[in-house]
Amino acid sequence: MAINEITVLGGGNGAFTTAGDMALAGYNVRMWTAFPEEFEKLFETRTVKLDGWGRTGEARINLVTADLAEAVKGADLICSPSPAFSQEDIAKLIGPHLDDGQIIFLSPGSLGSYLFAKVLRANGHWKDLAIAEPGTLPYLTRKTSPNAVLVSGLAKRLPVGVFPAQKTEETVADLKELYPAIHPVENALSVALLNVGPILHSPLMLLNAGPIEHFDSWDIHNEGTTPSIKKLILACDQERIALRKVLGFTSHHYPFSDHYDENSENEWMYGRKAHSDLVESKSWREPLDFNFRYIKEDVKCNLALLCSIGDLCNVETPIADALLKLIGVLVDEDFTETGRTLDSLGLSEKPVDELLAFLHKGF
Repeated sequence: MAINEITVLGGGNGAFTTAGDMALAGYNVRMWTAFPEEFEKLFETRTVKLDGWGRTGEARINLVTADLAEAVKGADLICSPSPAFSQEDIAKLIGPHLDDGQIIFLSPGSLGSYLFAKVLRANGHWKDLAIAEPGTLPYLTRKTSPNAVLVSGLAKRLPVGVFPAQKTEETVADLKELYPAIHPVENALSVALLNVGPILHSPLMLLNAGPIEHFDSWDIHNEGTTPSIKKLILACDQERIALRKVLGFTSHHYPFSDHYDENSENEWMYGRKAHSDLVESKSWREPLDFNFRYIKEDVKCNLALLCSIGDLCNVETPIADALLKLIGVLVDEDFTETGRTLDSLGLSEKPVDELLAFLHKGF
């Protein structure tokens, strides 16, 4: 399928960057937001300015609307760069407007492709869709003004899983038109275990609690990434890789040690200089608190999911479990009860082989 019409949902860093980048690439782009009063300039000018890496310049957006039907109907691809914790609500909203043959691209995913499909089906809106999710965001990006973003990194290798996985080959072929760095992995569970957001941000938020609460803004990727903290991050990452191996996933595991090692033989998702480029960009010093996306998404959705996968596979994940528990203490929440787990998704009762077969075939 040739992709021509692209809808981008939301108004965050990822949405602005995706819309601007795809418009500069020559696609017809529509943007939808439920909060037009927050984006007056976007509605007025229909332009997004991109600086930094990749395509740069002022991008003209074909349509900016608060009408979801107008945004979604007839789109070949629907991109939702909104946080994982918003996926259920978005699925409920767009369900009535979907058509057969559309691709939905959730970045991030965190088994969001399955959750999205489950919600659509429960509300009678499931169509012949392919829902794809990457292992990381295509861009490292931050807004610098109401209509401008600074891109400080681009994915060099972008693993993607699809639900149902039997649609992987055709879906990835279509998406490679937009993102040549894309490559397929086994299924949505495989790519969920390539999401290193929980591996990275959980230790950084916990062990930087002092400066986060003391300073008006803090760069957890620069001053906050000390040798000791990095050691904990890499140890937690080994638990993630162990789960992938037990589940039989053979696609590249993307060990996070490659992210920190500019001389590694294996290029990580954002390339060999991703960490130093990110630090040098100086665009990640920001106000942080324990209601931030790094907690609400990377801990509550992603880390809780990883720990529950360990329970399913009878694989111990003591570091991830401890991080989940300790951060829960800081925010007065038990993420094993409130987070995105296999149990909350309705998947915990399936044996591993049955779960993998279901992720391949779908409903």
